[in-house]
Amino acid sequence: MNLEGLDAGILGPACAAGLLVLATHVPLGKQVLSRGIIFIDLAIAQIAGLGVILAQAIGVDEHGFGAQFAAAAAALLGAGLLAWTDKRWPERQEPLIGTLFVLAATGGLLLLANNPQGGEHLKDLLVGQILWVNYVQLIPVLILSAAILGLMWWRRGRFGGLWFYGLFALAITASVQLVGVYLVFASLIVPALATIGMSGRKGLVAAYAIGALGYVGGLVLSAVFDLPSGALIVWTLAGFALLAQALPALRRGRSPALAAEAA
Repeated sequence: MNLEGLDAGILGPACAAGLLVLATHVPLGKQVLSRGIIFIDLAIAQIAGLGVILAQAIGVDEHGFGAQFAAAAAALLGAGLLAWTDKRWPERQEPLIGTLFVLAATGGLLLLANNPQGGEHLKDLLVGQILWVNYVQLIPVLILSAAILGLMWWRRGRFGGLWFYGLFALAITASVQLVGVYLVFASLIVPALATIGMSGRKGLVAAYAIGALGYVGGLVLSAVFDLPSGALIVWTLAGFALLAQALPALRRGRSPALAAEAA
């Protein structure tokens, strides 16, 4: 146990990064579950990561705006493709998303095959480097998140086709470089899944609470026990989601059909 690891200078920006990710991912996660396209986040996140890997392969600084642009461009291209397939073959969308994810993942492996630091780059992409985030790095993410939330509020959460996929791609692009692919998926799906059946503001607040507790708890535990932060946050998110199922208020907020099924 290492209580000296509880450094506000490190945990503060990391917590802020987690809350920024949750700001857009909680409402988007509810959209993903309602549409039944669970693995779209993994696919878009992996495509954004492929854009970063490709940028590095041609000599672009991985921490500069060039890499950010490459990730956004790749994610938007992937989102545009999925918006087209959703319109043309909606019944095949989920397997197409899975295929795109596998292509992006293996494409990254091929690009990193001759890179002596390829394994480390791949680990950073998947698990993230949330403990190395600083407040300056969060400023563009804050602006983008505010713009996405503003658009979602303006359209009252009702958007489809290219609107949905485009906003989704931009949100994923910003978050995958902060927290990694695994946490992007967990942030989208776990809070939304834990509050499924809860509609309106109550469900949204409960999902945000689960997400925030998961990030803060995971970061504190990772600092105290010197464990990988990204992986531990995924587990604490899942743990708080399970604990939430024992709360009477959460059970009362479900629809009658889901409550009967859970009983």
